[in-house]
Formats: sequence, C-alpha cells, structure tokens
Amino acid sequence: MTRVMMATMALFVLAVATAAQQQPNVLFLCIDDLRPELHCYGRQHMVTPRLDQLAASGRLFRRHYVQLPTCGASRFSMLTGRYPHTRGAFNNGAFGVLKPGDDILTLPEAFRAAGYVTVGLGKISHQPDGRVFGYNGSGTGREEMPDAWDYMSGPVGRWGTAWDCFFGYADGSSRTDRRAARQPAPPAEHADVDDTGYPDGLTTAMAIDRLRGLKRNKNKPFFLAVGFFKPHLPFNAPKKYWDLYDPAKIQLAPYGETPQGLESKVPLSGSGEFFGYTHPKRARTDVDHHRDMRHAYYSAVSYIDTQVGKLLDELERLELTQNTIVIVWGDHGWHLGDQGIWGKHTVFERALQSAFIIRTPNMLAPGVATDALVGSVDIYPTLVELCGLTAPERLDGESLRALLDDPAAPGKPQTLGFWNKRGHQGLSMRTDRYRYTEWTKGDGPAQVVELYDLREDPEGTRNLAGERPKVVGVLREQMARSRITLR
Repeated sequence: MTRVMMATMALFVLAVATAAQQQPNVLFLCIDDLRPELHCYGRQHMVTPRLDQLAASGRLFRRHYVQLPTCGASRFSMLTGRYPHTRGAFNNGAFGVLKPGDDILTLPEAFRAAGYVTVGLGKISHQPDGRVFGYNGSGTGREEMPDAWDYMSGPVGRWGTAWDCFFGYADGSSRTDRRAARQPAPPAEHADVDDTGYPDGLTTAMAIDRLRGLKRNKNKPFFLAVGFFKPHLPFNAPKKYWDLYDPAKIQLAPYGETPQGLESKVPLSGSGEFFGYTHPKRARTDVDHHRDMRHAYYSAVSYIDTQVGKLLDELERLELTQNTIVIVWGDHGWHLGDQGIWGKHTVFERALQSAFIIRTPNMLAPGVATDALVGSVDIYPTLVELCGLTAPERLDGESLRALLDDPAAPGKPQTLGFWNKRGHQGLSMRTDRYRYTEWTKGDGPAQVVELYDLREDPEGTRNLAGERPKVVGVLREQMARSRITLR
C-alpha cells in the first residue's frame, strides 16, 4: 500500500469517526411505576430537585400516556414503537411474542445496527437481566431482545439474581426469600443505609462506570439505557429520603372511592400486587397506613431523583452533556389509593399517565413544558429522527421533533390505552378533554362504556357515559377510526 493510499484511508477513518461522534449519544432512563408525582409537574409536596433541573433545561410533557398499564407490555410497546397488535403483547411476557424472522426491530437494535454502542443496565425491557419473563418469577434462557445490546447487565449485589434485586430489602433478603421462610414481606422499608444499600444505588454506580468507558470510546456514539426499579413495590429507600417528608403533611388520595355511575367491576382492580405484601389488618380502610404508603412512595421517588442527578453530574463531568440526548420515562402510572385502587392494572388516568422528560442538545425554548397529547409509542420515531437513523417501515408512533422545537405545537388528537381483564378487552382513548373507554368480549359490542370529563372532573369521580350519549357517539366514531385489529 502506498503512502498516498495509507493517508487517504487514514483520512477516511477519521472522517467516519468524526461523523459518528457528531451523532448525539442517548442516555435513556427508564423508571418503574413513575407517575407524574414530581415537583416539576406541580406536585408541591415532592422533593425532586434533580428531575426538576432536567425539566428546566429540557421539555416536560404534561400529558404523556403509556399504551398498557403493566411493566412488560408497556416497555414492549415503547421499544417496538407499536400498539399491541397481538393478545400476547398485553402482559409481562410480551417479549415472548418476538420470533426469529419477525419484522420487528426493537429500539436498541436499531441503534446498534446503525453503529451505536448499546448498553443496557437494570430493567429496560421486563427482566433486569434481559431474559424472557417466566411466570415463576425468573427469566428463561432466551433473550428478550436478541441482538439489542453490546453489553447488558442487571444490578450486582448481595440479593442473588437480578430478579431478586428487584424486590430487595436492606438485609440482603428478597420478597421471595421472605415468603419461602414464612417471614413478613412489608410493602415498604426505610433502613438507615446509604444509596447502595438498595439495588438502584448499585445500578447508578455501574452506570457511572459504563459512562466513563463509553467516553473513552471516541469512535462511536452510545445508546445507554438505565432501568431503575423504584418506586416499584416494595417502596424501599434509604431512611434519609423518608426523612425528607413530614408525615403530618402527607395527604390522602383526593378521591378514594369507586367512580360514581360505574355499574360494573370490570374496569376496577383488586390491587392484588399491592396486597400480596404483608400489611396490617384492615389495610384497605386504615387511613394511617394509606398515609404511610404514600409517604413511602414519595421517598422512593426522591431516592431515584438522586440517582438521576448522579448520572447527570457524571455526564457533565465527562463533558458529554452537549452531545447527549437525555430521556426520563416512567413505564406507567400508579394508583396511590386513587379511586380506591393501589396499583396500576387499570385504564384510568392514574395508571396510563406517566412522567416523561426529554432534553436535547441545543434545544429551543428549554424549560417550557408542553400540554400536547403524546404516547410512549412516539419515543421510537422521535429518537430515530433526532439521531439520523433510518426508521423501520412500520411504526405506530409519530416523531415528537416538532414539540421539541416548539412546545406550543399541536400534539395528537388522541392516545390509546389497552388492557385485558376478566375476559374483557379494554380500549381507552384519551382526547384533549375526555377519557373514553369500551370493554368488549371477543368481537362483540361494548359491554361496559366509560366517559370521564377530565376538564371538569380531573380525578375521574363520575362516569358520564349514561348522561352524555351525544358525546359518547362522537367519541365512539373517533375510536373506531383509531381501533387496532388484534390477531
């Protein structure tokens, strides 16, 4: 090879490396069960300074809705950019529907195929170790997203498996351990330990170490996804976060009863996940216990707020902030006694609305929130566009680029939510003013219809379907035009 040829090749390699580095990095923070219970969402009682700072330098989406109110299915929909087109994609085993030869390219796979270094830490899909969910509470040997990651790991620590870390207590036991030993497994704990006394602190430390390694790899941009467990049950966090809140000031849910005008139990939840832990007697009616549980949830949110801050600080220290897109995404909401429910398995507003913040380099109008309706399926096409990737042909979401440039830009006319319960399929549509839901069996007509005017009644206290037939008719037609056919 001549010197000219060698010089030409060197210039080519340098040009490729420079072009790659010009593509923005992505730091994607997935937070389990994070409803918009943050100070930046107007919840004045919350202590979330680091997420508030991110919102002040990015775009906070006040009306972001997930597509399904459970971890695995919501993450599957977000990571594929699709609504649940198959009934198997409605539950935590949703990633099990992926088969070799499918036309589905998951989000991290798209980035990896485009030359990004892809790293997943913690709970990104459903299993913290990236394996397909098994109904015995462990993963199978098959990966949830084959070919997605250059490196994937759950948190390391004294709790055993990544799945046990998910439910870890400060003494090193898990919920599984305690059940096996017939010991109490409380729904919350606030031990006097440092941040690494619970698994999410270890995940943060691991993520910081990975960030440093990615910084040294100057030839490729990175897609780093970090999945935090809290504030998922059990609401465990170091005591210092519990102490941030005055117990005397913890308020109960604004509306803790079944909505009026609801003549069926189908839309409701028995809060089985929540009451599967060890509670005091009469826990369903014990208002002091309810306050403790809300207090514990707030503490867990503040704990995660600090972990997010540590990652953002490291991003700044490594001088990566100016070329990194940061996303904070809650995989669904959570009822904290709202409508008498403790959990997420509903298509009410509390279960489908979650926190969502994006910060991009050189963002226009940073710190200005948007009220546009958006859905989790919109994240995939947004990131693909922002990073200059080629989008798959079939995505159900729409890019949010316009809202990132202008918070006053229009959003979607509606977002859709899905759920299966008691043999019924629920399809819920959120419009600017209303939440309209139909529950059907098979291909039959709607057996239960719900209508909530969230402009007049933001807590969803009254089902108006029987009182406003004209509104129901208009929304039914709108839903019919948006309906997804399942196979």
